[in-house]
This record gives sequence, structure tokens and C-alpha cells, in this order.
Amino acid sequence: MSFQAYLDAIETKTGRTPRELLAEAENKGFDAGTKAAAVIEWLRDEYGLGRGHAMALFHVIKNGPAISDKHVGTTFTHRDASVELHLDGVAARAAS
Repeated sequence: MSFQAYLDAIETKTGRTPRELLAEAENKGFDAGTKAAAVIEWLRDEYGLGRGHAMALFHVIKNGPAISDKHVGTTFTHRDASVELHLDGVAARAAS
């Protein structure tokens, strides 16, 4: 599963875009210095997300929407189309 696919699955499971969840995380005081365990617990308790999905959002909380180009342009299972993650949701991406 690609990094973007994890974020898309989070949206499907929660009904909230990654950007909306990031705003909620900020309101809870989560930032780049927050420990992963706190984010994992929040997403598990509030939205029923598992560790893998929570870690994908934690990465964005900690590092922003840019990811490594390690899998960009490859044919591997974990490939991503871009080093920039789309945070405004699947519908917004489809409309552009």
C-alpha cells in the first residue's frame, strides 16, 4: 500500500480528510514533538484506526506532507506518484 493509499483509507474509514484530522490533531496539541503513541491512541480510540494507518498520519503531523522519493516512480507495491501527499481528500483530488 502506498503512503497516499494509507491516507485515502483513513478518509474512507473516518469520513474525514487528512487535512481535517491534522486540524483536529493540532487542536489537541499534537505537533512534531508529540510521541507516536499519543497519536496512535487518539486515532484508535476516536476512529478505530490501526497502528499502520495511525503511523501514516503521525508521519504527516511530524514531517508535513512531503515524503521520501524512495518509492516514487517505481513499480513496487508501496509506490507513490509524488513526493507530495494530497491532504484535501479523494474527491478534491479527483476534481482537479
